[in-house]
Amino acid sequence: MSGKVIKVSGPLVVAEGLKDANVADVVRVGEMGLMGEILNMTGDRASIQVYEETSGLGPGARVETTGYPMSVELGPGMLESIYDGIQRPLTEIMRVSGDTIARGISVPALSRDKKWDFKPVVVKGARLEGGDIIGTVQETAPIEHRIMIPPTLSGTLEDIREGSFTVDEVVATLRAEDGTLHEIKMAQRWPVRVARPYRRKFVPSEPLMSGQRIIDTLFPLAKGGTAAVPGPFGSGKTVVQHQLAKWTDVDVVIYIGCGERGNEMTDVLNEFPELIDPYNGEPLMKRTVLIANTSDMPVAAREASIYTGITIAEYFRDMGHDVAVIADSTSRWAEALREMSGRLEEMPGEEGYPAYLASRIAQFYERAGIVECAGSDGRRGSITAIGAVSPPGGDLSEPVSQGTMRIVKVFWSLDSNLAYARHFPAINWLTSYSLYTSNLTPWYKENGFEDFLADRERTLSILQEESALNEIVRLVGRDSLGAADQLTLETAKMIREDFLQQNAFVDVDNYSSVERQAKLLRIIIELDKQGRKALEDGASMEGLFAIGVRERIGRAKYVPDDAYDEEYRAISRQAAEEIAELVAAGGENR
Repeated sequence: MSGKVIKVSGPLVVAEGLKDANVADVVRVGEMGLMGEILNMTGDRASIQVYEETSGLGPGARVETTGYPMSVELGPGMLESIYDGIQRPLTEIMRVSGDTIARGISVPALSRDKKWDFKPVVVKGARLEGGDIIGTVQETAPIEHRIMIPPTLSGTLEDIREGSFTVDEVVATLRAEDGTLHEIKMAQRWPVRVARPYRRKFVPSEPLMSGQRIIDTLFPLAKGGTAAVPGPFGSGKTVVQHQLAKWTDVDVVIYIGCGERGNEMTDVLNEFPELIDPYNGEPLMKRTVLIANTSDMPVAAREASIYTGITIAEYFRDMGHDVAVIADSTSRWAEALREMSGRLEEMPGEEGYPAYLASRIAQFYERAGIVECAGSDGRRGSITAIGAVSPPGGDLSEPVSQGTMRIVKVFWSLDSNLAYARHFPAINWLTSYSLYTSNLTPWYKENGFEDFLADRERTLSILQEESALNEIVRLVGRDSLGAADQLTLETAKMIREDFLQQNAFVDVDNYSSVERQAKLLRIIIELDKQGRKALEDGASMEGLFAIGVRERIGRAKYVPDDAYDEEYRAISRQAAEEIAELVAAGGENR
């Protein structure tokens, strides 16, 4: 079915003669076959969001509808791939059209030439339902790709084959209850704006380990949880998200470069192939899918990129994998929404954003979670959603920040002053929070981290006390404080510089296991306790602040893993000995 263009306004095209088309249908516009999606219908007139540059397009151009919604192709070959916002493989496009993306180009998301070794895990005659796994493909060394029955199908397995196949070859045949035969291939399609089904959702109860001490210790994120990383320009949002993409303990990472500068995405593309996964020793790209829709690419595709990424994540989740979706940034995605809303002449909300902005943000984050997947085997998978927010001037009262804060459970607030002071990660410990702490407490206790929980609470208390004491110091000077308060300031300094601050360019410090974190924090908190007892027993404040073990604690985070336990014990012994000497000297002076 075809119609013709009557209006072109940037990425928005209005066409008539499409009375049998449906909202969300994919269309091809003009002689070049530009890809677009129908946003709304009025009679036979359709408003179309075109995902490519529309220059040269004018009234009278032909519009063809495909009859199916905006979908992604799911199957072996997605890992290690780099897609644009509508799942076109950029590496393949470069081979076809060079360094620039030719308009109207159509390249399949999955290779039609590569053969995959398919190994069945069910037998002929098995009764199957949507989501059941019928076979596996070793897509990359660390990731087993599980071929599933599409969620909408069920029936009896008539035939299944083992061997090497391309993604569009039939590997199995399923007979439905009504007798219809369905051919099962390794590739399947799914509409991006429709969440994939699951049996039930659970409350997140296990921490997502990132290796970043301020995150894992003070503001932990649960697997299957949601988090936002807000901050002004230059505060390190992209750096934090890169670290999370590199080191989080998930099976698959979906990194969405949504509207950010091209040079930042280039850094990702250059770095990831060289990085080694700390969990399996393989290159990180072998468990990563990159979606690049930078600020110089079409704004309409930017809006779709979020949905493309979360749908790919749901597919891997349905296999039983833990997946992290990292979106950089949701503010640029919201700006794309605002532009399309304005061109559609919709009633604007606050700051020109559409009135439905908050619900769209919620729709994205609500697709995260830990679930029992569709299928009969009861397997579980999770999606953890982490979105950067780029409020103009760092103003967290603007609509995107407010809409995000109402949805997410973890808020890592970045501070440009910390970033300028070279404190990484530049997460402000006074304005950030995590609402998962109570959910994760049973996990910490079951795994022997009871002291860690107590040390965490004491750490937050010390940092809060430091903030209040700094106000007094600004007015009357540090010398006016008592010995206990001065010790609080010294301990807070140790927490900030020796524990929270991390060096991403030092291999031993860019990733810190939770065991290392617990031991390092224990040293600092225990030194604080012993110092307070020593002051009560007559030790001098000057001597306490000058003990040699403090310098050794500062270097502890750079000690290699194989020597860390011995260093931890040595520091504990040295601290006890030096404080005992101070107390003894204080007693003699009295």
